[in-house]
Amino acid sequence: MTSATPLLDGVKDPATIRDFSLEELRQLADEVRRETVDAVSVTGGHLGASLGVVELTVALHHVFETPRDRLIWDVGHQSYPHKILTGRRDRIRTLRQGGGLSGFTKRVESEYDPFGAAHSSTSISSALGFAVARDLKSESRNVIAVIGTAIVLALNIFLILDTFGVPIPGF
Repeated sequence: MTSATPLLDGVKDPATIRDFSLEELRQLADEVRRETVDAVSVTGGHLGASLGVVELTVALHHVFETPRDRLIWDVGHQSYPHKILTGRRDRIRTLRQGGGLSGFTKRVESEYDPFGAAHSSTSISSALGFAVARDLKSESRNVIAVIGTAIVLALNIFLILDTFGVPIPGF
């Protein structure tokens, strides 16, 4: 029997996809989307937020060297595709179940989850903290904040951007 997700079947961690071609990345995004829909149809959860970031998630893990580079999610339920690509696909159907994967990013769950995101409006300030800590330790890594739409509604983004208007390299 032919697998519906042949590329995804070979992905054990994000390093696997760093040499993928554009066509392979497109196919991988389609397969991650299929896997996300299938998993959430079993476990329940917030499907829309995850479907909205499938291509972004694939691109971020292709371009950046996670987990060395820090990927900070604003909304935990954006992270289902991220969980699939970071070695948790085999447990994705335990999402939000007792003893299963968390519906949010969770530091004890994976080295790819440097911050325990829950609901919106925390990614930018958290990523800023990671960037400042990186600079204080003279480290070299990128810090990426994936913001959700609710952060704009919460207006926190404007306060944060105004307060921390000084550019920070690699952020």
